[in-house]
Amino acid sequence: FWFLHGFDAEEDLVGSLAHMSAKERIKAIQKMPETMSKKREIRNKVLKEISKKSRHHGAQPSCCTQCLQGAAVSFRRFGNTLSEYFDQLRIWHKTLKIIGAEFGTSVLSYFVFLKWLLNFNIFSFLINFSFITIPQFLAAEPNNLSFTGLELFTGAGYFQQTVLYYGFYTNATISKIENGPSYNMQLAYIFTVGIYFVICFLILSFSMIKFFSRNFVPKTFSVNASKLFCIWDFNITNERAVKLKQKNLHTQIKEGLTDVNKEVLNYSMTERLRRTAIHLIAWLASLGTAVAACTGVYFLSVNNLKLFMKGYRNDLEGQAAMLVLPVIVSLLNTLIPFFFSWLGHLEKFQTPGQHIYVTITRNTILKMSIVGILCYYWLNVVATSESQCWSTLVGQDIYRLVLVDFIFCLLGSFFGEFLRRIIGTTVCIRLGPPEFDIGRNVLDLIYAQTLTWIGILFSPLLPGIQTIAFFIVFFVKKVSLMRNCQPPRKVWRTTQMMTSFIFLLIFPSFLGVLSVIGVTVWRLKPSEECGPFRGLSLMYAAVDEWIQILDSYTAYRWVVWIYHNLIRSVLFFFVLSTFVLVVTYLYWQIIQGRKTMIKSLHYQITN
Repeated sequence: FWFLHGFDAEEDLVGSLAHMSAKERIKAIQKMPETMSKKREIRNKVLKEISKKSRHHGAQPSCCTQCLQGAAVSFRRFGNTLSEYFDQLRIWHKTLKIIGAEFGTSVLSYFVFLKWLLNFNIFSFLINFSFITIPQFLAAEPNNLSFTGLELFTGAGYFQQTVLYYGFYTNATISKIENGPSYNMQLAYIFTVGIYFVICFLILSFSMIKFFSRNFVPKTFSVNASKLFCIWDFNITNERAVKLKQKNLHTQIKEGLTDVNKEVLNYSMTERLRRTAIHLIAWLASLGTAVAACTGVYFLSVNNLKLFMKGYRNDLEGQAAMLVLPVIVSLLNTLIPFFFSWLGHLEKFQTPGQHIYVTITRNTILKMSIVGILCYYWLNVVATSESQCWSTLVGQDIYRLVLVDFIFCLLGSFFGEFLRRIIGTTVCIRLGPPEFDIGRNVLDLIYAQTLTWIGILFSPLLPGIQTIAFFIVFFVKKVSLMRNCQPPRKVWRTTQMMTSFIFLLIFPSFLGVLSVIGVTVWRLKPSEECGPFRGLSLMYAAVDEWIQILDSYTAYRWVVWIYHNLIRSVLFFFVLSTFVLVVTYLYWQIIQGRKTMIKSLHYQITN
């Protein structure tokens, strides 16, 4: 606190910093509640003090030492400059701050989740493009089909003979140099997809643990003293940044006070029975609507496949017929969630959080049921049809579903938010501008990501398409939110929201996708006339053939042993599952210990 005690205290501070090591000194200066210019001033005084002592003791550094120190300083400055430029390239960083300040953490959690999925799909695209698509370019044959433009909507025609779909990939071993290294496309395809899903599982698990530990461990001081006295960043000097930080802090304090001042409503027995009856009717209506939608999707998809196998009178009619199924599915996924939101308003939940979680649950049941019906149709109807390349047909179906869902997402922002604002501000002023529907928008993201995961096996470049779609959705939703929506009428704190989103992404989305991929790889016969696994009884047979080849080489017997004793062993996966459960339990005990420690510390401070 040298700035409170004057010049002598400043000299003592400089002297104490001069006696520290370089790392300790940097950390100490960084933790000072001062502006950057003041910190630089202190650092320069400390360096002068150190140089004086060095001259006094005659410990003049050698030329080599001076060169190394100069290079280290230059490298550190270069790194700081690069980090500043990268911060400027993070175009959504400032956007997220503004959204959090204007609309609170509930709406902010949607955009954080969308940004997380965007980065996730960039990673997915890079893996598939590097290990599957680039090698295929070396063995690709010229595409003789003409491009008409309709392929952008249908995914058929010209795209059918490109790296976009499974059927275009070769089943040969790629080698450009005679007697040189070769690239087995079958093994590359199945191992890339398999390792990718293992990495996805690890990323999702660690993300779940991170958000769980961050949001479910109680932070007793965050809502009380620390929010008021310890959260301000003294490095902020820009006037606009100061106002944005003040507004953000103001919103966080209001959200925290809603937890403290939470009212518990005591209803009479008659009121409780009435509310229970309303909830029961709403659930029956939502479940009945989901069952009716799934039934309609199944019969439509089967009839659509029959018409496709018979053929159409002209190409335009065939292209239009391909879009019937994705348009109907997207219509159901867009309109029914509005019905669910209306049911939630009729139920009159006590808190906005209850309304959002119930809406998310109903939308999850609807969307995952529709995806389940489509997967049953692809694996049991399309895979057993007369088509010679059923895998490409499935890839085209998923491409159309992803594209049409993206278009309907943009239309939902226009009709659901823009027109609703026009009506609420001009025609029926009592309604007012709409609020951002978190439940409906989050489930749209989870539905789109589920389709992308399913489609990776049949269309390896689908994560790249989804990356572009999510990037556009981010800024369209941001503009629509700022111009059309109002902040939530009831401010509430959403500490567990991101954890819930990741949980829904794991179950039922990711685990359901693993089941579909497992059935495809281990149970279904690959397409006979196309794809890297043509001619095999199962996709996994490529791995068995590779293991048999390795068994003939003594140097690779250890790989064969691992395959037979670990990979194909049920006992190994049982032990592995037990280990994961034990680690999870121990982690939970650590969290409980931290929780007890925080409560004890709070009790001591209070006393």
